[in-house]
Amino acid sequence: MSTSNQRPWLILVICCMSLLIVGTDATIVNVALPSIRQDLHASLSGLQWSVDAYTLVIGSFLMVSGSMGDRFGRRRVFQSGLALFTLGSLLCSLAPNVTFLVIFRCLQALGGSMLNPVALSIISNTFTERRARARALGVWGAVFGVSLAIGPVLGGLLVTSLSWRAIFWINIPIGIAAVILTQLFVPESKAGTARRFDPWGQLLIITTLGTLTFGVIEGPSRGWGSPLIIGMFAVAVAAAVSLVLVESHRYQPLLEVRFFRSLPFSGASLIAVLAFGVLAGFLFINTLYLQDGRGFSALRAGLMTLPMAAMICIFAPISGRLVGSRGPRLPLVVAGLVMTVAAALLLGLSNTTSTAYLLGDYVLFGLAFGLVNAPISNTAVSGMPNSQAGVAASVASASRQTGNAIGVAVTGSLVAGATDARFATASHAAWAVLAACGLAVAVIGYASTSRRALATAERVRETLIDPAPPASGDGIGAAAEREELAHDATLDGR
Repeated sequence: MSTSNQRPWLILVICCMSLLIVGTDATIVNVALPSIRQDLHASLSGLQWSVDAYTLVIGSFLMVSGSMGDRFGRRRVFQSGLALFTLGSLLCSLAPNVTFLVIFRCLQALGGSMLNPVALSIISNTFTERRARARALGVWGAVFGVSLAIGPVLGGLLVTSLSWRAIFWINIPIGIAAVILTQLFVPESKAGTARRFDPWGQLLIITTLGTLTFGVIEGPSRGWGSPLIIGMFAVAVAAAVSLVLVESHRYQPLLEVRFFRSLPFSGASLIAVLAFGVLAGFLFINTLYLQDGRGFSALRAGLMTLPMAAMICIFAPISGRLVGSRGPRLPLVVAGLVMTVAAALLLGLSNTTSTAYLLGDYVLFGLAFGLVNAPISNTAVSGMPNSQAGVAASVASASRQTGNAIGVAVTGSLVAGATDARFATASHAAWAVLAACGLAVAVIGYASTSRRALATAERVRETLIDPAPPASGDGIGAAAEREELAHDATLDGR
């Protein structure tokens, strides 16, 4: 294979390194939660915040990070994110209490917000042909599975043999190596038209996500009817409405409302919230169930998740090929239905549920999560002009992080106050909610890929093409973009 043919896949490997540390970090932290609670004397809400502070900051800044990459240079922003994430990881390992851990997780997340959306933008500009892009995104999804596989096992080993602080150390060498490799092999690129900073949009996004998550996490302890919690939900609704109104009338908004006129894009964004809410809720509840409810060690709990991670590794590239050849409907619908079955099978969970039963259920969860990611990513970036690739990718990534935060907040609130012995019984309501979310994924996946839905995507594609010539780093002019979008539309409508 020639060097020119190898270079795109080398760039993909470097971009996947960012996904590896972000994904590994999420699963490692889940395995370490019981040890963190014991060592730092943290409450259940403290554990929720140690997870959700991270996802909230990422979700809040993903879109501005994507547009920053388009404006200031994708390689530059990507390297800055790697540096911040690495520094945040070091500080997390030194946290003296749960408050500082949450603060340092926020710093880590600020760097993380610059990684995946910018990496997806780099990938979408490197793999411009539709099927090659779908295959690349399938590899991207497989790396997510690898990170899930490494995270729990490595995390369990580190927690058992050293301490929970060691789980943050592994990000440091990977982060440093990724910074160096990015400088050597990833070319700089920018959007043809620089997008302006949108402070009002950024503020409203932070307000919406922050107040909503605060209300859900703190509701059980402070009382759902307390003035503070009701006020938080009211502010969240008001901020969300204001966000839509403000961004609809702003030139070059942070949140491009026109994207959501495309039913496939809107469907993919909502599916991302639901599916990753199920994933985050599953990881959070299952870790506490295995270690606190069943008394398993951190290492054994990590090993228990290997079947799920293996299925993600297997089915993520399969999903990418299915999207490239047949479109997103089949993997989305199958993923939603399998997700529903997997969650429903845990409605009768008890402290005596057999290990074989649990492992079989984890296989189903892995199959579902392996199938669902590629169609979400592909829908987010396919058909969008290169000038807005970063913004489009970051909307999808923000939807994932929003789902993560809500999933942990909702499931955690449903088991709040449950003792270790009664944890399994208390989790039944959470599994019912997750099953309903899985069914919604299947329904929305089917509806958002109909011919009528695809027609709305066609109309939106035409309005989003930037007439201005792109910077030299992008290499695709407006006319070429129109030709490729028309080709994409033909394949999507098959």
